[in-house]
Amino acid sequence: MRLQERVTLFQERLQRVILRSGLNRSSFATSIRVDRSTLSQLLSTENVRLPRADTVLSIAEVYQVSVDWLLGITQEGDMGANIVHEALEVDDSGTSIFEKNLEWHREARGYKIRYVPTTLPDLLKTEAVAEYEFNRYGSGKIDQSVRDNQLLLLQQRHPGSELETCMPLHHLESFALGEGIWRDLPLAGRRQQLQRMIELNEELYPGFRWFLYDGKQTYSISMTIFGPMRVSLFLGKLYIIVNNIDHIRKITDRFDDLIRMAVVHPHEIGDFLQRLLQRCK
Repeated sequence: MRLQERVTLFQERLQRVILRSGLNRSSFATSIRVDRSTLSQLLSTENVRLPRADTVLSIAEVYQVSVDWLLGITQEGDMGANIVHEALEVDDSGTSIFEKNLEWHREARGYKIRYVPTTLPDLLKTEAVAEYEFNRYGSGKIDQSVRDNQLLLLQQRHPGSELETCMPLHHLESFALGEGIWRDLPLAGRRQQLQRMIELNEELYPGFRWFLYDGKQTYSISMTIFGPMRVSLFLGKLYIIVNNIDHIRKITDRFDDLIRMAVVHPHEIGDFLQRLLQRCK
């Protein structure tokens, strides 16, 4: 969808929200914390720009519609979530769920992104580990997987990027020792991956902050929280995309619970990985 088409769709949906609110334009503008002239400009037929992110978020929060619906990304306005199959395209432009994930990272720039990986943090993976996982249960193309991981890393290197990652401590221990799903990954590949994580963790800190919690005490599915804009929950071949403001807040609170329960904190990760590297023999 071209920008002007998206602007026109946004205006149509904003008009629907205004009508449903029962307010005149002046009162509606006050309710979303903008002045009347700003609202008039947003609705003008001469307008060629989408509104600021904080304006869209304010409309979504006050009137309980989704950001994605306002911006024309989805047809569902009041639903709190959409289900997307991993291997399917998520819109008619040929954009895959993987490409959407990168787009959502870019859109959330300036906000804190929170992330619970399925195995290891994607942006830290070596090509060997990405290929190993792809061969086990991947879909799409291995070069796309490697490319997307590299793009995530480049985005994290951008000034102002902020990413908190939280995952079970035993996932890293199992990886280092070649246990469970990692039993067929050669020792050299595991050592190379640990060394890469040590180097990148040191380089990216404090914009990248990594926490580990005890998996015997709590549990979480894989998720990515893109600031206040949306949440992607990964269920294995299925993604649930949450775009309701209240639901996003509850999931964010749950992530913050994981942080509070962490037994290894960002300033301790480097030493923890070094100890794992020594055990990886």
